Amino acid sequence: MTPPPPPGPQLLGPLLAQLRLARGWSQLRVAAELCAASGVPTLSRNEVSRWERQLRVPGEFWLGWLAVVLAVPVDLLSTAATRTRGLDAPPTFGGSRPRAALLALAQRWVADPRDVLLPGAPAAGHRPPAGPPGPASTSPQEADGGREGPVRLAELRRLDDLAGGADLAGLGAYRLGRAVRALSGCGPSERRRLLPGLAESAQLAGWLAADAGDAAGALDTYRLALRAAATAGDPALAGHVLGSASHLLTGVGDPQGALVLARIAYAGARQSASPGLRALLLHRVALAAALGGRAGAARQALDAACRLTDAPEPGREPPWLYWLDGPELAAMAGRTLVAMGRPLPAEAPLHAVRRRSPRTAAIYGGWLARGYLRLGEVERACAVAGEALLDAVRAGSPRAVGQLAEVRRLLAGHGDVPAVRRYRALATAATPYLPRSGPPPGPTGRRAPAGRTARRPPGGATGSDPTG
Repeated sequence: MTPPPPPGPQLLGPLLAQLRLARGWSQLRVAAELCAASGVPTLSRNEVSRWERQLRVPGEFWLGWLAVVLAVPVDLLSTAATRTRGLDAPPTFGGSRPRAALLALAQRWVADPRDVLLPGAPAAGHRPPAGPPGPASTSPQEADGGREGPVRLAELRRLDDLAGGADLAGLGAYRLGRAVRALSGCGPSERRRLLPGLAESAQLAGWLAADAGDAAGALDTYRLALRAAATAGDPALAGHVLGSASHLLTGVGDPQGALVLARIAYAGARQSASPGLRALLLHRVALAAALGGRAGAARQALDAACRLTDAPEPGREPPWLYWLDGPELAAMAGRTLVAMGRPLPAEAPLHAVRRRSPRTAAIYGGWLARGYLRLGEVERACAVAGEALLDAVRAGSPRAVGQLAEVRRLLAGHGDVPAVRRYRALATAATPYLPRSGPPPGPTGRRAPAGRTARRPPGGATGSDPTG
């Protein structure tokens, strides 16, 4: 019996893998069946692998024969192929492969979390037979960055409130590398205990890489975080990982991919997530939908988030959501309202959070400036944008600088306004002091966060979210 499709938007690669595994077939078997059915003897297992990894999308000919071989309606495959082609355009940051890989992994996770477990790591709930103790393993303090490490995980989260990714991404990557090595050097019972720390470290390292402008590296790290959270049996953290990745894609101009990830995150985590996390994931859906021009979907998600909570209760949220509170949720709603073309009710909540960290002030200040421009208040927009630009210098966050790009675009039609000329002069003067977006080349040819060379730990990896 063919299993039902997973919730959320359906992509072709994960769907083909799901249908194949439901029959107990290998990719070689699928290729052989297709060759026999179609009379074309040249299709290989490698082509089936490319379809499942979404490096290619089969045309109508092979979609028809896939439907025959897998015994499913051809419309099911055609619809999934259409969605996949819509997501196939390379994003502006050049991270099409990491993006496609994360989208495919997310689909597999929401269909069956057991399908994305880390190789060799015991899943949550598994108990190996009793036996003699294994070799000594890394201590809990060392696994969490302990006294010998540069910083503990909880401390690194809070450093993210004060410094930007340009300064912290290398530290996050180093911290993650320690967690990976700790997991690989211990026995099964110790691995189960260390898995949540690995997942949280990867989520934070991905967040810091994104804040440093290394979007492709962040997406790679989020894949590791998703696998680790699934292996640890923590769907709430897995949902937060995908929500963070969705937030990244909205910032680099990919609202469609962001909406897919946000919806998958909510569908997979809603049963186990706290009220605050559910509200956060709905805000991710709302922002991606608004930026993608889907006002109805954005309004529906925003209303659902507001019904859940307007202020998370202390003690009910996981430690990695320590930063989430009522004003932050209100500012997220304000940001979405600006994206929907309703800036007036967004003014007060966006103003309120600008008293927080420099990065928060820079990011939400950019949204407030966009709101003022929508209202035709060019001078107020320039004043707010100027303050946000200086906050971006203080923050050391290339992501915060990127938020002002849309403001510059919107100001292009007001070049004769004195306030606009003053803002442009300020932007020119501030350019040498702005954090660089994206990691510069390191000595190995890979790219590392600005000002330092980041180590990429095993598993392809390169946070907390104090800015929503």
